[in-house]
Amino acid sequence: MAVDSSTDHVTTTNWPSPFGVRTRLVAASALMLFTELALIRWTGSNVVHLSYFSNFVLLGSFLGIGIGVLRSGRAKRLPYYSPIMLGLLVLVIAWKPVTVNRGSSSSVIYFTSLNTTGPPVWVILPIIFIAAAVVLAGPAELVGRCFAELPRLTAYRFDLIGSLAGIVTFTGLSFLGAPPIWWGLIVTIMFAGLMIPRTAGSGRRAVAMGLSAAMVLAPLLVMLGVLFHESTKANNSWSPYYKVQTKQYTWEGVPLLTITVNGVPHQQAIPADARLQWEPQYGLPYERANVGKTPKNVLIIGAGSGSDVAIALKKGATHVDAVEIDPRIRDLGKALHPDRPYQDPRVTSHIDDGRAYLSRTNKKYDLILLALPDSLTLVNGASSLRLESYLFTKQAFESARDHLNPGGAFAMYNYYRETWLIDRLASTAQEAFGHKPCVDKIGDGLQQAVVTVGLTEQDQTCAAEWPGPAAITPPPATDNRPFLYLFTDRIPSLYLVTLGLILVAGLVGVGIAGGGSSYRRMRPYADLFLLGAGFMLLETKSITGFALLFGTTWVVNAIVFAGVLVAVLAAVEVTRRFRTPPIKVMFAVLFGGLALSWVFPDSWLLGMPVGLRVIVAVLIAFTPIFAANVIFAKRFTDTADGTASFGANLLGAMLGGCLEYAALIIGFHGLLIIAALLYAGAFLLTPKARSLAR
Repeated sequence: MAVDSSTDHVTTTNWPSPFGVRTRLVAASALMLFTELALIRWTGSNVVHLSYFSNFVLLGSFLGIGIGVLRSGRAKRLPYYSPIMLGLLVLVIAWKPVTVNRGSSSSVIYFTSLNTTGPPVWVILPIIFIAAAVVLAGPAELVGRCFAELPRLTAYRFDLIGSLAGIVTFTGLSFLGAPPIWWGLIVTIMFAGLMIPRTAGSGRRAVAMGLSAAMVLAPLLVMLGVLFHESTKANNSWSPYYKVQTKQYTWEGVPLLTITVNGVPHQQAIPADARLQWEPQYGLPYERANVGKTPKNVLIIGAGSGSDVAIALKKGATHVDAVEIDPRIRDLGKALHPDRPYQDPRVTSHIDDGRAYLSRTNKKYDLILLALPDSLTLVNGASSLRLESYLFTKQAFESARDHLNPGGAFAMYNYYRETWLIDRLASTAQEAFGHKPCVDKIGDGLQQAVVTVGLTEQDQTCAAEWPGPAAITPPPATDNRPFLYLFTDRIPSLYLVTLGLILVAGLVGVGIAGGGSSYRRMRPYADLFLLGAGFMLLETKSITGFALLFGTTWVVNAIVFAGVLVAVLAAVEVTRRFRTPPIKVMFAVLFGGLALSWVFPDSWLLGMPVGLRVIVAVLIAFTPIFAANVIFAKRFTDTADGTASFGANLLGAMLGGCLEYAALIIGFHGLLIIAALLYAGAFLLTPKARSLAR
């Protein structure tokens, strides 16, 4: 089916699928969300730049989805360009994967390999952005065609059901540790089911249908070949966060295990005796802390493959709680670490976020150790929130302090790269504990350092007094601005240039897709555009808030994404089935929800018991989301051009994704102000006659 863009009049064109419109819509929406998530995961695992621009593919996807919906009324053929571009993208990235150095900007640190392979950033990132937009435009075009055949809210309802199915399916595969070949098989089956004809026909029609099938299947078979090779490669496995590669070898008679994630050397499993002999600094926390006694009860956050656990046991710990966020890395250490520390009865392992573990336990420790927590992953949809972001804030250090036994100590070590970063962490410890910590710097170019602070000054023994932070040292990171690796209080120029180019690409792409009429068609729906931008900021605030309250694990992230869609679906169902209050009343509920989020920040919720915290957090986070989507559903119902109005909303979400980066300046809590301004603009631009009638 196709649509006359000005009247939503349905006309007949070739749609080869034998399924009904509702089934096609659910399948196309599921394909759209599943492909988006798979692209984010797979491209990030092979192009390390994307580990630090996680919403880069997301923004490209939003642009493609908006363009696809706008094109759906004009397109004469099915979107064969989508599987073709997908096959080419996978082939190009597999041919030239990228490992990146730590970047040339001094305002933000990238903890990555020191060698660069593959195309430079200014080549590969535009390729991926454009390719993601083209790939996602195809399923979105199929979704747009279905929208034209159904009543507005019915179409939106089935779109949400399909989107939820796509998220649940991908989450399930992540839970099972499924390699990319399974992702590719699902995408191939979905594209084939939606775009390949079921009857051969005769003559020219048979040839045309054969060509159609070839345009769909040929590039997807190329993609499957690449993914099969990657998935079956020796020593390759997949965690919920990374592509993990292992290598076992012997050096100077010592068995070693090297773990590489997303193409970057990440950690080594080394016997404790050898590690302490080669790098004695790993024993410094036990020398600086707990004066006159051996720490018996130890908590290790970032336990990884187990080397730090093995050292704790070697130093006399009677019990170790080992917290590691990545189950695959823990399992590799359990099976392959030369010392087998995870098999020791004195060790209890926990797959959890370190900050979340501290918020849920009442246990006290003689030593709490942050052992090289250094992720390459950001929380999807949140511009700069790394997995370990909330471990290094002032509030996190205070939480660690509150979990120490009398005489206990807190320590951390890593390759910090920059002197100002060492000073920033040391000054954070000083503010949290009330006295200067011990700071031991190791003489190498990567500036490894050990920072140890006792519960009191008498509970530590320093080799020399730390002179204090230099004048240029940034203030401690906080839960509101947990950007430890950001040196300035400005948005780095690297981000600004990238976002500017994204917005320009969006303007050009929409203009081309609409054949010059896109902006004219979307002009009456400026309020829906602003609703989309505001919604993206609400989603970001929800993700980051829940990451702080319950951990930055992939499970929490998936639950929040699904919860947002369930809240949106609930808003649609309420609008369909009941007589909802006027739009003005729903705007009042929306602004009330934003005010509630502002008055009761996440730090207040952290003090609650976990059960109560869940209830209150869900109520505060999803009240404005629910209200905003009731407003959208009521407004969307009355639009004259369904595809243009829906496309405007999606492109607004793209703008919201760019505005996420304002959090680098004003913090995540400040995003509520920007969201409120966007929603205020949407309220003022809402057609008055409809708002009064509804």
